Amino acid sequence: MAMAAGEIEALIREALPDALVTVEDLAGDGDHYAATVVSAQFRGLSRVRQHQIVYAALRGRMGGELHALALQTSAPD
Repeated sequence: MAMAAGEIEALIREALPDALVTVEDLAGDGDHYAATVVSAQFRGLSRVRQHQIVYAALRGRMGGELHALALQTSAPD
């Protein structure tokens, strides 16, 4: 079962209300997405920790409903 881009964005925004989030369906199949997440909550955190926060926001859907997510995270300038 595929996920909609809007659902991915909503889950991330719920966990990171200040975030600027863009989600793009890479293959048009609802399974392969790219997401960019910019949040002040990432300031001072390693890239690995930033990604862990985003994956936690997806509530276990990675590898199931969501097959692949190319993720770019950062703190605002």
